[in-house]
Amino acid sequence: MTTTDPVLVVLPDTLDGQPDPAAAELIGAASTLGAPVVLARSADHADALGGLGATKVATSELSLIDATVAAIDTFNPQAILTAHDVRGRDLAARVAIRAGRALLTDATNVRRDDQGVVTDHSNYGGAFTAVAAATHSAPVVTLRLGSVDTRAEATNAEVIEVTGDARERRVAEVVESTPVERTSSRPELTTADKVVAGGVSLGDADMFEELVGGLADALGAAVGATRSAVDEDQVPYEAQIGQTGVLVSPKLYIGVGISGAVQHLVGMQTSGTIVAINNDEDAPIFEIADFGIIGDLFDVVPEIISEIESRK
Repeated sequence: MTTTDPVLVVLPDTLDGQPDPAAAELIGAASTLGAPVVLARSADHADALGGLGATKVATSELSLIDATVAAIDTFNPQAILTAHDVRGRDLAARVAIRAGRALLTDATNVRRDDQGVVTDHSNYGGAFTAVAAATHSAPVVTLRLGSVDTRAEATNAEVIEVTGDARERRVAEVVESTPVERTSSRPELTTADKVVAGGVSLGDADMFEELVGGLADALGAAVGATRSAVDEDQVPYEAQIGQTGVLVSPKLYIGVGISGAVQHLVGMQTSGTIVAINNDEDAPIFEIADFGIIGDLFDVVPEIISEIESRK
């Protein structure tokens, strides 16, 4: 394997008519292995993807699964990368079966050694780490977003149409396709560099928005939450971090009123710097926090917001 060998990056979605927000990180990760080749849903994104480091942009009129398999046949990549989210996990499993490839999920890093592609994994809430490699074929890898900082240099991407057999079963006819549109100006949770998350102790949706949302806006951060806060309708499900929500790995994570149940820690424990605000000095989250503030969040958070705003 050489740095010019292709690495296939699959982007299932678009956002506000732009490439998937995960594109920069996935292409950056692919660039550490070889030459990033991106399978995108539209050739209109070729210039944007080239600016993120894609050497080639593949498009296809086939279904996403069929198109991915066709791209594998076309480029013979040394690895296939996609995001470790709902769409990515479904895609990876189907493609691994169809293409007869090894499957490595929830990787926090991808790299090469003299034998081939290697992935790093954080397991059981960070209790231990593991290293994995495929014993046959180029692996299909799902990458935990926010875990790779590397970004690729801009290129002039070549657009290539891939064709193949349409084997994927169609169980529904798509009458109209509408790109995902975000209604919030805040950063995307799964790819944000900074995340402020709140727990159920905020009390209600208004207080959650005032304190967690206010601190997030002061920092230019995304908003996250625990499952209990979501269950109490303090915040939409899309903000849920943890075992049954999304996995985040920002450079800065601030937990407001979060005790630190293992189900939540699984979703954020790989963050770069963790700050915990809680009035219970025995809260489990303090065991993994880099910085802890013991105090009443209703007093502490407004003071932090005020201090940040004054320094601006």
